Amino acid sequence: MAAISDSDLADNPYVSDPDTEFDPVEDLDAATAREQAAQLREAVRYHDYRYYVENDPVVGDRTYDALFARLQALEGAFDLDTSGSPTQRVGGEPLEELGEVEHVATMGSIDQGGAADDAREFDERVHRGLDEADYDDDVQYFCEPKFDGLSVEIVYEDGVFQRAATRGDGEVGEDVTANVRTIASVPQRLRGDYPDFLAVRGEVYMPRAAFTQYNRERVEDGKDPFANPRNAAAGTLRQLDPTVTAQRPLSVFFFGVLESTADFESHAERHERFPEWGLRVCDRTRVVDDIEAAIDYRDEQLDARDDLDYEIDGVVLKVNDTAACDLLGATSRAPRWAFAYKFPARKEETTVRDIVVQVGRTGRLTPVSLMDPVEVGGVTVTRASLHNPSLIAELGVDVGDRIRIKRAGDVIPDVVEVVEKADEGHFAFPETCPVCDSAVERDGPMAFCTGGLSCAAQRERSIEHYASRDALDIEGLGEKAVEQLLDAGLVHDAADLYALDVAELADLEGWGETSAQNLVDELDAARDPPLSDFLVALGIHDVGSVTARNLAVEFGTFEAIREAGEEGDREAFETVPDVGPAVAASLVDFFQSEGNREVLDRLLDHVDPQAAAETGGDALDGLTFVFTGSLDGLTRGDAQDIVERHGGSATGSVSGNTDFLVVGANAGQRKREDAEANDVELLDGRDGFEAKLAEYGVEIE
Repeated sequence: MAAISDSDLADNPYVSDPDTEFDPVEDLDAATAREQAAQLREAVRYHDYRYYVENDPVVGDRTYDALFARLQALEGAFDLDTSGSPTQRVGGEPLEELGEVEHVATMGSIDQGGAADDAREFDERVHRGLDEADYDDDVQYFCEPKFDGLSVEIVYEDGVFQRAATRGDGEVGEDVTANVRTIASVPQRLRGDYPDFLAVRGEVYMPRAAFTQYNRERVEDGKDPFANPRNAAAGTLRQLDPTVTAQRPLSVFFFGVLESTADFESHAERHERFPEWGLRVCDRTRVVDDIEAAIDYRDEQLDARDDLDYEIDGVVLKVNDTAACDLLGATSRAPRWAFAYKFPARKEETTVRDIVVQVGRTGRLTPVSLMDPVEVGGVTVTRASLHNPSLIAELGVDVGDRIRIKRAGDVIPDVVEVVEKADEGHFAFPETCPVCDSAVERDGPMAFCTGGLSCAAQRERSIEHYASRDALDIEGLGEKAVEQLLDAGLVHDAADLYALDVAELADLEGWGETSAQNLVDELDAARDPPLSDFLVALGIHDVGSVTARNLAVEFGTFEAIREAGEEGDREAFETVPDVGPAVAASLVDFFQSEGNREVLDRLLDHVDPQAAAETGGDALDGLTFVFTGSLDGLTRGDAQDIVERHGGSATGSVSGNTDFLVVGANAGQRKREDAEANDVELLDGRDGFEAKLAEYGVEIE
C-alpha cells in the first residue's frame, strides 16, 4: 500500500476546503460514494495528525465532526469496507473475554532508583561496559518523561494497524486490539515513508483534565472515583465492550520500537521519525551530554509535573546511540542501557481541580474536592471530603487552591487548610440538586435534596441500602449488581426488584442462571420482612435499627406509621422512645414526599411488613440466629419472628456472637464462609432449623 504524503492531499476537497457542502447521501451512486468515502478517510486522518501529532489543528471541532459523520453515513448507506477506517474508533461488538497475545519482542522492565547517586551509578556501569567493549565515542543520554499509564505494544503491517496488547508478563499480554482501535490518537494507518513492519511501544493514559471530569461524573452518579489516572486508563483499556472504551477520554504517547524493518541510529532519531508516520510523541524529551545534565533534566520535570496534563512519576534515561545499546545488551530482566530515575512520593499538599456535590441515599448533599493525586499514609488519594457547605465557607476553599489534607484512619481524607489561594475560583454550592434539580434545603450546616426517591441518585443508593446487611440483607445485591440493574433499565427503584426474572438477570454480563436464580430466591424470601427491618430498609434519615424497632413496637403496623407520617403527626412519633423532634421531622418529611409515596405504593404491592408477634416465652434467650437462602414453606421474616418471639435474636450478618446459621436452598457463600471463620453451627434448611428449635422446646405452628 503506497504511503500518502501531504502533497497527495492537495486536491482533496475535505483538506483544502473542509467546509464543502455535501449532496444528500441518497442522491449518490455507489462509485461516487466510494470515492467520497476514500477522500474523507484521508482527510480525517490528516486532521487527526494535525490535532494529535502536530498540535496545530486546521479545522474546528464542528467541521471535523461533520466530516466524520458524513464518512459514517456513507459507509453505512453503501455497505463500504471499513477496515482501517477512522470510523472504527466508535467501537465494535462486545467481547466475551480478552485473549492473549505473544509479543513480537520482549517488553521488559528497566532498573530504577530515586536518588541522584543511583543515576550516577547507572552512568558508571554504562561507561564501564562500553570501555570493556572498546566503544570510543562520547556517551549521550536521550531523556524522556516516565509516563504513569499503561504500556502497550501496537503492531503495524504495511502501515495498517493490526493489533495491540498490554505488557502482561513481558512475553505475553492481553489482546486489547478492539479497545486501542477506539483511541483517537492511535492512527489506523501510518503516513509518510513508513516501514513495512513496525511494532511500537506506547503508553496509554487518561489526560488529567479529562480524568477530573470523568471522576466528577462518577462521583455525581454515586460511584467511587478512580484512585488515579493510571487506574482509570487500565480499567478502560480492559473493558469487554469497546463502545465503552470509545466513550472514555484515553490518549497515547509512543516512545519505543520493539521490532521494525527500519533501522535507527539513535533513540532521538526514532523520536523524530515517529511524528512523520503519524505517531504522537511527547515534546519534553532532550538529548544531553552527560549524567549531570540528565539529573538536571529530571529536576526540571519534577518541578513541572503539576502543570502537565498527564501524570509522570519520573524520567527515563537511555543511552542515545543504538550501537552502544547493542554493545551493552541486557540482563535477564532489564536492558543495561536504560534507567528510570523516579520522583519522590507526593506529599500531603495538593491542588483542588474541581469540587463536586454527591447526593447520598437520604438526600444529603456532600461536597467533595477532586485533587491532583497525592500519597497520604501510603495510599494515593484523589478526593477529600468537604462535608458540608458550612465547612467550605469556614476553610475558604475553592477550585485551584493549594490545600493540605490528612487521612484519619482508613477513610476518605479531610481538607485541613488552604495553603495557597488561587487567583480565581468558581465554585458555588448548588441551590438545586445536581441530579434531579429539586430544591436544596439547609438544615443547620447540612444541605439536603428534597426530591426523595424521585431523585435518581437517592434511588440508586436507596436500593443498595434496601438490600444491605443492616436492612433486608438480600445477598447478591451489592453496589455493582445494583448499578448493572439500573444501567440495563431493569429497575428504577426498590419495588422493581420484585419483578425481576431469572432470564433477564442471566443475560447480564457476569451473571449466570444459578446466580440469577439465587437472587430471585433471595428477593422472594424478603417479601414478608419484619416491620423493623423494613423501616430500616426505607432509608429514612436518622432512623436506624433501634429507632425502627421502637417504632414497630409502639405502632404495631406499617400502615399506622405511614398514616401518622402523612398526616404530619410529629407528636405521635415523639411519644416513641428514642424519637425526638429531629427524627419525628424526618419521618414526616419522608412520608409526605410525593415521590416516596409513589414508590411505597408500588413497593407494598410486593412486600408485606410483619409486625412482631406476641411473645412466646424466653426459651431462646441468649441465642442468635442468622438465615441465608430460602426455607421450604417458611419466609425468612416468619423464621426471624419465631426466634424473636421466643426470646432469641435474629440478625442479618454472621459474627463471633452468632450461634446458628440456618442455610436454606440456593444460599449464597458469604454467610457460610463467615460462619466457618467464626465456628458457627450450620443448620440445614427448615428441617435443621425445626430440629434445633425442638431441642429448646419450641415448635413451629
